[in-house]
Amino acid sequence: MASSSSASQIICASFNQDNSLFSVGTKDGFKIFDARNGRLCYKKNLGGFNIVEMLFGTNLLAIVGTGEQPAMSPRRLCLFNTKTGASMKELNFKTSILAVRLSRKRLVVVLQHKTFIYDLNSITILEEIETVPNTKGLCAFAPNSEGCFLALPASTSKGSALVYKASEPELICQIDAHQSPLAAMVFSSKGMYLATASEKGTIVRVHLVAHATKSHSFRRGTYPSTIYSLSFSPSTDLPDVLAATSSSGSLHMFFLGASRNGRSQANKLLSSVIPGSVTDALDPANHHVIHNVVPAETKSCLVVHSVENSQNSSKHPALK
Repeated sequence: MASSSSASQIICASFNQDNSLFSVGTKDGFKIFDARNGRLCYKKNLGGFNIVEMLFGTNLLAIVGTGEQPAMSPRRLCLFNTKTGASMKELNFKTSILAVRLSRKRLVVVLQHKTFIYDLNSITILEEIETVPNTKGLCAFAPNSEGCFLALPASTSKGSALVYKASEPELICQIDAHQSPLAAMVFSSKGMYLATASEKGTIVRVHLVAHATKSHSFRRGTYPSTIYSLSFSPSTDLPDVLAATSSSGSLHMFFLGASRNGRSQANKLLSSVIPGSVTDALDPANHHVIHNVVPAETKSCLVVHSVENSQNSSKHPALK
């Protein structure tokens, strides 16, 4: 979430692959925090950073500078060791790096017109993908899936995505999701489902990747809004919840399991994150929203860490 103070403005923010840690990059350096309690785990002042990506809880980081210093070019990817405080490997590109994704076996680097898939251990190129102009570096990656699924925009005029298996690598399918260009997308934890939102932002859709078919469709709102972040709850099958944040400053929760389990499941999950007085005022449906979570137009980064259910009255279901 971007800060209003220029002295501590957050340039980038991201979570690691199991959502146990999150990083922030500022004009002065970067910091890594424990997502459970907010404890500062590591910090380094090296200048401004556009990208700070972690590899689970290891010492390896993939970092990209803002270019304010010659050594921190936005066209240079540095694989950084937090234990030694030194660079392990550097990769230079002809244009600015817009996104980086990591798994235990793969490194994905997204440029405006190309996306590179590397073997992480040897840092050798496995695939060079020519893409449509991708000015925002939009991509979705499923590092915990067996195939390390990767999704990239397939068009600049409509909301289509190409899904690759980065482990091979090979193209699996094309998913035609929206009439407007894509603005956000995310895989479920095992890569079975892909959620998408278009630049219009009124509809959020969930697709079954194996069949390239729509599984769920949710209306976020009537008026257009930019979807900044999407996140499924962890699950090996169909997740219970898909959460989204938007430029309106609202948090949206879509209950995918409500159609299977009835409205009671949605009510239980909702009551765990919203005070009872507010919960009672909302219609128990498949979509619920909390307004003014952050100031409007403030870019946000969201993950659902867990959904907990218990029959014990002292422990209520919790969406974290």
